[in-house]
Amino acid sequence: MSAKRLTGPTRLHKILILVALCALCIPAIMPIVWMVSTSLKTDHQVFATGGTGGHSWSLAQIIPNPIRWQNYPDAMTAVPFRVYLRNTVFLCLVTIFGSVLSSALVAFGFAKMDFWGKNALFVLMISTMAVPGQVTMVPVFAMFRAFGWYGPYLPLTVPAFFASPFFVFLLTQFFKTLPTEMIEAARTDGASDLGIFVRLVMPLAKPALATCALFQFLDTWNDFFGPLLYLNQPNKYTLAYGLQEFLTQRGGQWTLLMAGATVFTLPVILLFFFAQKTFVQGIATTGGRN
Repeated sequence: MSAKRLTGPTRLHKILILVALCALCIPAIMPIVWMVSTSLKTDHQVFATGGTGGHSWSLAQIIPNPIRWQNYPDAMTAVPFRVYLRNTVFLCLVTIFGSVLSSALVAFGFAKMDFWGKNALFVLMISTMAVPGQVTMVPVFAMFRAFGWYGPYLPLTVPAFFASPFFVFLLTQFFKTLPTEMIEAARTDGASDLGIFVRLVMPLAKPALATCALFQFLDTWNDFFGPLLYLNQPNKYTLAYGLQEFLTQRGGQWTLLMAGATVFTLPVILLFFFAQKTFVQGIATTGGRN
């Protein structure tokens, strides 16, 4: 009886917590439901049910009848979707490689190497995260324009190879958890610092590196402001910027716009479901030690 009394409230608490979490998720989920629902409707259904008019919703209004799957092929052909997708994937791959590699190198230096002014330099680097991007936007744009980089992908890719302060912080905390004795033993055996980094540290840091790669992918995939500032040729637009151009040119075609937005959002949702364990593990292992 005592065991039942102990397990009863525990299960009830779990159910109540689950219900509360589901209720809190509704405001975040409803815009996605509306987007997918609109992407499967005809224009008549959208404007007849108040899809953009602000009328109250009902289940009959949310579920399309009939379902128009043709909106997705039409959206893919309304704009050069394949070109935008190719450009976005290219930028994601380059920035992930550059930011993760450069950040790991810097973090290894802060975590496992001794040099004069290390702590002050680390604090200075971390403090740059407090500077809003809007503050440095104009001087950075002027600098890249003076370099002749206005138009190509260089302003969107080259900065990734100079480390990200946030990634450096995460990886530094992770590298501090690695036993110093293990690295000293490798040095005693004649391994160089670069060899230790490549052969010993990087394989052990896969969860933290994967977390940084996920963050960088999301940042590049969703980036709208960067392409807006530096790209001036339609064949170089990314998906985020391409959807804005679609809205400008075909603003009244809500069904096609929502179909394109659904396709744009789908990789992020899938990435969350398939990589959330890796993400949580990477964050959990960056506690560090002094």
